Amino acid sequence: MAELKYTPVSHNHESFLKKALKRKGFKRAYEEKGEEYALIREMLSARSKSGLTQEAVASLMGTTKSAVSRLEACGKYAPSLTTLKNYAKAVGVLLQTETEFL
Repeated sequence: MAELKYTPVSHNHESFLKKALKRKGFKRAYEEKGEEYALIREMLSARSKSGLTQEAVASLMGTTKSAVSRLEACGKYAPSLTTLKNYAKAVGVLLQTETEFL
């Protein structure tokens, strides 16, 4: 199998947020999904550091690129803990969870 090379697209999250927060309703919607966005940022960062494409991660996980794409998107899809562990293993990181009981 040929080695896939991946060059991450530059993204300045602070600049993005500054511009996006000017849009009506964005702040509330962003805050409601804060934990999900934080998880996705960590996932994308880990994949970027590993130098892997979505296709390569999918291959390591035994799934499809579209499944990895859904996993990396903040939407209606709620992945299982097993799926998150498999993603973490594929990109070479350890999944750590923080449990908070109220």
